[in-house]
Amino acid sequence: MKLLLVEDEPALRSTLLEALRQGGYVVEVAPGFDQAYEKIKLYRYDCILLDLTLPDGNGLDLLRALKADGSTAGVLIITARDAIEDKVAGLDLGADDYLIKPFHLSELNARLRAIIRRRQFQGQHHIVFRDLLVWPEQAEVLVRGESVPLTRKEYDLLLYLLANPGRILTKEAIAEHLCGDTVDTADSFDFIYTHLKNLRRKLQDKGADNYIRTMYGVGYKLSSE
Repeated sequence: MKLLLVEDEPALRSTLLEALRQGGYVVEVAPGFDQAYEKIKLYRYDCILLDLTLPDGNGLDLLRALKADGSTAGVLIITARDAIEDKVAGLDLGADDYLIKPFHLSELNARLRAIIRRRQFQGQHHIVFRDLLVWPEQAEVLVRGESVPLTRKEYDLLLYLLANPGRILTKEAIAEHLCGDTVDTADSFDFIYTHLKNLRRKLQDKGADNYIRTMYGVGYKLSSE
């Protein structure tokens, strides 16, 4: 899952970045309004952790920009501002949740997982697709009841496909989802083919059909047929 962390306080930003990456998230960082605004215009995210008080702007204006663009990203406001007016304003503008600093990392992770479940998987704790059963909170993948060992990138790729069944995903979109903005420095997208090939093989070795279809010259999609 790909996150954007918008936080200007260096110590907290560093702590959250380390914790989220250890949790398996692809995380990009914006310490201020301008950097965050540029990123939300250029890239797509599964969820945005948004501080309201930024040195060069108001986080609520970023939220307005997201909603004006029709973004499907979840938004978790993280702020020291506990005024009820700020909370109501953020939720009315479309934020999914609101967390007051200081907070425990375990609570942050729980709220993130809940937002992503609601946004991508209709609030379900598990995902069923044909012969596949996935438990996102345990990062466990089963085919007909048998566990499938995947690398982190293969697992993230599978979740991305499951969140977009039937939709054609370009190599560029997949690369950005798996690697964040560092993909801009990649010489090619050959690594996408490698991850897809390995994911297909591991699923089929456990008896699954070939769900992942190549749309030549366009990209890939997860087929329900």
